[in-house]
Amino acid sequence: MLNQILDRPTVPADAKPMAKEFISNVFLYMFGALLITGVTSWWFADSGLTLNLYNLETGGLNLLGYLVFFGPVGLVFLMQLGMNRLSYQVLAFLFIAYSVMLGMSLSAIFLVYELGTIAGAFFSTSAAFGVMAVLGYTTKTDLSKFGSILYMGFIGIFVAAIINWFIGSSMLDYIISMLGVVVFTGLTAVEMQRLKWIAYDPTLQGLTRKKLALLGGLRLYILFINLFISLLSLFGGRD
Repeated sequence: MLNQILDRPTVPADAKPMAKEFISNVFLYMFGALLITGVTSWWFADSGLTLNLYNLETGGLNLLGYLVFFGPVGLVFLMQLGMNRLSYQVLAFLFIAYSVMLGMSLSAIFLVYELGTIAGAFFSTSAAFGVMAVLGYTTKTDLSKFGSILYMGFIGIFVAAIINWFIGSSMLDYIISMLGVVVFTGLTAVEMQRLKWIAYDPTLQGLTRKKLALLGGLRLYILFINLFISLLSLFGGRD
């Protein structure tokens, strides 16, 4: 099935509008989430509310800060595991909540990096993400064999980042950022190929297809954010 989809001449002509609509919806969800996160992040930092996430005496996170920084992880698991049980409306609400909470946590970058550096990292991320997304969608090479390896790398980066949160090693932070750029760019291509397979699958219809488009947007959004953070940490100049 995958080989048939990757071989563009064998795709039925009447399937292309359906696939185009699906991919368009995926990116609509992704861009909508990025907009929500960007606006929330900027407003939270500009209003000074970012400081409410920290214990000003110790410099560490307070209870609200831990909820904002780690709560999104729980929301992602809830959405992924509850796709079949949760309604589309609930999934959409959780996606919006995730985008807002991530914007609150990302507001801290405005306290660490210069605005020009943040903008540069964002545009670099957009360029790299765009190239890999096009590559993943158009290539005829089966990328699924690399997916499992890259997702294991994703989990390893997440665990290492949690550990480094407590030990604060600058060397480990540099290594995590380097690996992050490689893993997240690679996963972008893998994920786009997976979404292409879904887009051309005629058995996925109705509400299921709608939910898959939303979760596809969530996955691309997460990859974009993580790639942005990796590039910002790797090349960003600090105030």
